Amino acid sequence: MRAVQDRLILILCSLAWILSFSLLRAEDLRLTLPPVLYAVSGLPMSIYFDNIVLTEDPEAYQFEAECGLGTSDVRRWTLTAMDQDVGDHPLAIRVKDAQGQVVAHGSVTVRVTRHDAGDSRAFNILMVGDSLTNASYYPNELAGLCAAPGNPALTFLGTHKPAGAAPSVAHEGYGGWKWAAFLTKFDAKTQGVTAGPLAPKTSSPFIFPGAQGKPAFNLDRYFQESCGGKRPEVVTFLLGINDCFGASPDYAEAQLTQIDTVLDSADQLLAKFHQAVPGAALAVGLTTPPNSRESGFEANYHGKYHRWGWKRIQHRLVERMIERLSGREAEQIYIVPTELNLDPAGGYPENNGVHPNPEGYAQIGASFYAWLKAWAATQP
Repeated sequence: MRAVQDRLILILCSLAWILSFSLLRAEDLRLTLPPVLYAVSGLPMSIYFDNIVLTEDPEAYQFEAECGLGTSDVRRWTLTAMDQDVGDHPLAIRVKDAQGQVVAHGSVTVRVTRHDAGDSRAFNILMVGDSLTNASYYPNELAGLCAAPGNPALTFLGTHKPAGAAPSVAHEGYGGWKWAAFLTKFDAKTQGVTAGPLAPKTSSPFIFPGAQGKPAFNLDRYFQESCGGKRPEVVTFLLGINDCFGASPDYAEAQLTQIDTVLDSADQLLAKFHQAVPGAALAVGLTTPPNSRESGFEANYHGKYHRWGWKRIQHRLVERMIERLSGREAEQIYIVPTELNLDPAGGYPENNGVHPNPEGYAQIGASFYAWLKAWAATQP
């Protein structure tokens, strides 16, 4: 009797094992890559595989990257290009399950720019964002990279200069802000306040009292009064976390409805900038991925929000951003793949779910820098 029971247990375990691999192969990884990954000779640039697939268990898969440049390990494809690598290079990524079957594949163009692209040029830049911008680490990184020989000289525009910002750095980045906040947020008591206890604004820097005291969005006035009459050649945006963080991760249709509403606000803000400064490049960073550790979310949210929940929302947000913003260079809109080069483990502290550590912020800055160099190389 015992032998029959043991055999039955063995059969059931085998069936469970087979079923688990069947489900693994059936998992929709939704491999997502933007059209272009930007790189600069001499500067490391990576694609972290966890950031491009929708799964709780990326370690269960094998990632294969095929490109004439770079190398791969189990967590990433990485490249430190040289000047002789300048140009476009196709990169294909295949994902295999435990049985060696290809379950997802995608491709991206790796665009390598010379280390001295944009040398002797000068650009005004305005950086718009949420708490990741407010922290000022990645704007500081961009400023530091461009301060080296062979780079364009940047003048940072903006009214916000937090304590962490480098002396030359200003921006419009505020903790908790959404795309729509820059279009609608207004409080007459704090409008125009740039220092002191009211400096964490409750008013968009782009909104002013209008006729009969009614608030009005006015970029021309912002540039004239807040930027000394200077206008940007480059405007960067890094938003989306606050817009979607509270969405339900379990209802895909509701997620997409909320994401589309968010991107409608993004389109409105981008259109207003395109109208006010039609020649300016509008560089939109793709919303960054979460810390790979659940401990970061537990430390911040104590069980209310979880890593896998935000990962599902963030991944679908990035998918939709790529769909909505790709191919719009005629409107001076560019996608910056800030979600690819951010290490979801080493780029985060153990106790924060969505805010990187200095290393992670530097990786975001490197992504904006690589895009800026590629753009500068095309300017007459």
